[in-house]
This record gives sequence, C-alpha cells and structure tokens, in this order.
Amino acid sequence: MPSVDGENALSPNPSPARGRGEQNESLRDSHVKADPHPASGCDLLIVNVDLATMSAPQGYGEIRDGALALSAGRIGWVGRRSDLPAGIRAADTFDGNGGWITPGLIDCHTHIVYAGNRSSEFEARLNGATYEEIAGAGGGIMATVRATRAASEAQLLHQSLPRVRSLLAEGVTTLEIKSGYGLTLESEAKMLRVARTIGALLAVDVKTTFLGAHALPPEYAGRADAYIDAVCGDMLPALAAEGLVDAVDAFCENIGFTPAQTERVFAAAQRLQLPIKLHAEQLSNQNGAALVARHDGLSADHLEYLSEAGIAAMAQHRTVAVLLPGAYYFLRETRLPPVQALREAGVPIAIATDCNPGTAPLTSLLLAMNMACTLFRLTPQEALAGATSIAAQALGIASETGSLVVGKHANLALWDIGHPSELSYAIGFNPCRAAFQRGILRQNKPVEAA
Repeated sequence: MPSVDGENALSPNPSPARGRGEQNESLRDSHVKADPHPASGCDLLIVNVDLATMSAPQGYGEIRDGALALSAGRIGWVGRRSDLPAGIRAADTFDGNGGWITPGLIDCHTHIVYAGNRSSEFEARLNGATYEEIAGAGGGIMATVRATRAASEAQLLHQSLPRVRSLLAEGVTTLEIKSGYGLTLESEAKMLRVARTIGALLAVDVKTTFLGAHALPPEYAGRADAYIDAVCGDMLPALAAEGLVDAVDAFCENIGFTPAQTERVFAAAQRLQLPIKLHAEQLSNQNGAALVARHDGLSADHLEYLSEAGIAAMAQHRTVAVLLPGAYYFLRETRLPPVQALREAGVPIAIATDCNPGTAPLTSLLLAMNMACTLFRLTPQEALAGATSIAAQALGIASETGSLVVGKHANLALWDIGHPSELSYAIGFNPCRAAFQRGILRQNKPVEAA
C-alpha cells in the first residue's frame, strides 16, 4: 500500500511509494516484537488491548483483554486473549499497552477536495449580510466553483491534503470524497482524480462520489434541465468510463434540483450500475428521502425536514440516515432531524463531518460525534456506530470494513481511553495513539512508559 511522508506528499510527482514489505519494517519498534519462527497466515498479533468490535446489534461489542490476529491486511482472528488458539504464532506481536481498539473511523460524507475558503462570508454573515447579498457579491458556492476551476490539479491536492491529514490523525481509515465544485467535465474529473491521489498518497481508503448535480453553474443560468442533460449524458458516463466514480449524489432542494431532475440523475447512475445517495430535506421537505429510498439508495443525508413518509420509505429499503451536525451547528439551524422517529422505525443512523468550505469547515469526526450527542441527543454508542459500522453501510462497504469481524479489512484505531464512550465526550482532545490501515501501522503518538 502506498505511503508518502512529509513534503513528498505535497508534490504533484511524489517519489515511488514503499512496498508492503518495507512498510512492515515500521512495526519493528520497542513495543512490537518479531517472532523468529513466524507461522504462515498470521502476520501480526495484537494483544494487551480491550476491543469495541461494533459487531453487535446493540452496544459496543466489548471484549476485555482481547486479541486480534491480522493476515494479509485482514482480520484473521478476534476474541479474548485467553481464548487464542493454542500454538498461534505470528511474524510480529504488537503490545497495545492497555488501550482500546475500535474499527477505524469512517467519514461517509465529505466535500473535502476544494480550493480557496469562504471565511470572509462567515464574517459577513455574522455582521448581518444575507445569503442573497453574499451570493449577489459573487460569494456562495460559486466562489468555491471559481477557485476550484482555476486551481491546477497539484494546487488542489496541496490545499486538500492538510484537511485529510486532520481526519487521519483521529483514526479515520476510510472517507468519502465528493466532487461538485467543478460543474464541468474537466473540473469534476480533476476533483475526482485528486481524491484518488489522496487515497494513494496517504494510504487511506477513499470512496469517490460524483456530485455534478450540486448547483447550477452560471453558464447554464435559467437552463437547469439542459445542465442535467449534460450531467447524465456527458459527464457521468465519461467519468465512470475513466474509473473515477464509486457512487452518485445530487442536491434535491428548492435552491438545488427538483425531484424530477434528481430522478433523472438516479436513472443515469443506475444504467451504469452505480449506487446512489442524496442530499435530502436539509432546508425543506422535497420528498427526496423517499425518492432515494425507492431507488434503493445507500443513504439520505442531512434530513432536518424529513417527513414520516420519508422515514417509512427509508426503513423499508434500509436506506441509511446520514446526520451532519457540523452543518447544523455552523448554520445555526433550529430544526432538528427526527432522531427518535428514525430510531423507532429502525433506520440506521450514520454520522459524518460534511467537510466543506461554506457550511461545515469541519475536519474532526470526533467533534462531529460529540455534536451528534449534544445537539441531536444520540448516545455515545450510537455516535461510534454511526462513524464505523453504519457509516460503512452508508458507503456500501459493510461487508469489508466498519467492525472487528474475521475476514474484514484490518482497518483499526487504537485509543488511549478508559471506555469507548470517551470518544464522544471530550471536546477538542484527540486520544488516538495509532491506526492500522489494512494491517499496516500508522502511529500518532509514542507509547508512554508504564
């Protein structure tokens, strides 16, 4: 798996990535012990840890004094250390020093690749300017579109990498990255290529989402249907053919696109056998959640104005509700998503940062989890599930990651905490000591002497 450190990660032409064997050498430090007689099929044994497997329908799936055996980047065995198979041997043993291991965190909704920022708009709003006044002065989403279109691929990568690194420092091992700030084939492709490059340079699992139906570009003013023609007929097929698209999204809203236009995007995606998701019911009820559910979409995201009919449709089709408390906080919204009704209907609830320059410049999934608890009244267990196992469902990858289960990718986070509830409790504190990306150690902090 590629890994690049320091300035090379900011270069448009990074030096060749190290191979897996070379990266494994990073494991051989003071708390990782090499076995002189490794057994085939077991690369790494992790011991002296408590586990929050997130594999149970309720609770954290706790295993005290647990152990994990990793093989070829996947989990080969998980359970109590006292139950380890007799004679198990591994090439390396990792001492977790009494920490907790959870699945690596998953940020399942981000717009993290963009150029520029909109801090001036933030200040203007706080000084009394309206959205219409800001947009009339050239601000709003089109300000980000102009900056992103003007940036070279290398510049866009350079600006985006620090935001992603902030997430990785908190134990994120998988993230979704949307396009939607290009709104032309060339610029959307540029964003998606940068997203793929980020995954390679930083050795993080990246899922890309084409969000061409994000806003109406100025060259199509007054011609929204013509723009949707271009999205469906030109942009999406070309980007999919290039292998840049893992899923397709749209913004169904009174300031975005109509349900009929959104359904056209869904039909184009499904012709290409691409999964779909939707920005739905953030500012008004456009019945978008029911629409994406009827099309067996992965998720409906935001949902402050979600109706009972939308909840019923999501429950029927197992469409995940992705809550985005950072945008709710940043915009000082007052209408809460119907969390209790979602619970009662059995709709899975995920949490994400929604990292974007205009409404959620948030690069901390731990803070998003805290906000989900304090603002939306989720429990800490629901928040952690929402950033691991259910976030994996929202990306359509629950069979591969999101819980500590044999056969899944060994994407893990190691925390210096006394209990998993602490991950949603502390504000502005990062207890992540290390992460494992498909079995490869990514260490944040030195192990303190006992």
